Amino acid sequence: MASESTENPASLERAALSRALAGVARQDRAALQEVYCRTSRKLFGICLRIFGERADAEDAMQDVYITIWNRAGSFDPARGNPISWLATLTRNRAIDILRASGRRPTAPIELAAEVADESPDAEAQLVEQGEDARINHCIEGLAKSDAQMIRTAFFEGSTYADLAARVSLPLGTVKSRIRRALLKLRECLS
Repeated sequence: MASESTENPASLERAALSRALAGVARQDRAALQEVYCRTSRKLFGICLRIFGERADAEDAMQDVYITIWNRAGSFDPARGNPISWLATLTRNRAIDILRASGRRPTAPIELAAEVADESPDAEAQLVEQGEDARINHCIEGLAKSDAQMIRTAFFEGSTYADLAARVSLPLGTVKSRIRRALLKLRECLS
């Protein structure tokens, strides 16, 4: 059994975020602050992609964190990744706000992933921690389509179902390919 010091940074981050969400579920304001510090860049990027304007995205973010405060108890770490849960919650809440306003996005929502986000993403944060070169080397060693699926699933927060729809493959196939790619990454990183 691996000790916490030998686990990979993504596993440690996932565990810390799960603990913080559990704290938010108990109405712990310090835990909400920790969730905000760990996720605000990514979640703001999602809002910015959906709204296209910084002011609207900032307004939506406030609503998103209120929703997180109220719904953190529904997150089950045994059922999924906390950042995927938060990204889905954010996307859904932002779309609800956009629809309620009566406005329509200027481009189809499917193109939201293509909009540049000025804030650092998960990969950029890993650069700051000195791990980016190693991780990129390992990801680049994967088949191009597998590398793209890994990036989309883990750095953009897409669910496997969303990814399967995006690449027009059965869900089981996507899960199998990601699992094999993760095993190759683990081997490369060890």
